[in-house]
Amino acid sequence: MSEFPRPDAVLPHRPPFLFVDEVTALQPGQSATGLWRLTGDEWFFAGHFPGRPTLPGVLMCEAIAQVGAIAVLCDERFAGKLPLFGGLDSARFRRQVGPGDTLELSVELGRMSARAGKGTGKAVLNGQVACECELMFVLVDA
Repeated sequence: MSEFPRPDAVLPHRPPFLFVDEVTALQPGQSATGLWRLTGDEWFFAGHFPGRPTLPGVLMCEAIAQVGAIAVLCDERFAGKLPLFGGLDSARFRRQVGPGDTLELSVELGRMSARAGKGTGKAVLNGQVACECELMFVLVDA
C-alpha cells in the first residue's frame, strides 16, 4: 500500500476527468510524481482517432496539472484552496501515447504566493518525454 494519498482524496476531480491513478512521490508545496495508466477504455480514444487511438496532448497537460495540484493541495498553507489553470506555456508534444501505456507525470513547483503559482511538468513514457509544459495557476477558495 502506498504511503502517499490517493489522488481522489486530494483532488476534487472525478472520473472521467480524474487522470492520476497513483501518487508515487510527494514533497508538499514543492513537487509530486504520479502515474496515469491508460487502459484503452477511456472516452476520448473512440474519437481520437478511430483506428489509431491517441491520447490528446491537451489531456496530457491536464494530467500534469493534476499532479501539480496534488503538490499544492498537500501543502497546509493552501488548505481550503483550489488551484485553477491561469496559463500554459511552452507545451511540447514529443511522443504518441495510446491504449495500454502508462505515463509517469511529474511537476516541480516554482514561485508560489497566497494567490498564484508556477510549475514545470512533464509526462514520460518508457523513459522518453512525451509532453512537457510550464504551468501557471491561480488559487481560489474551494
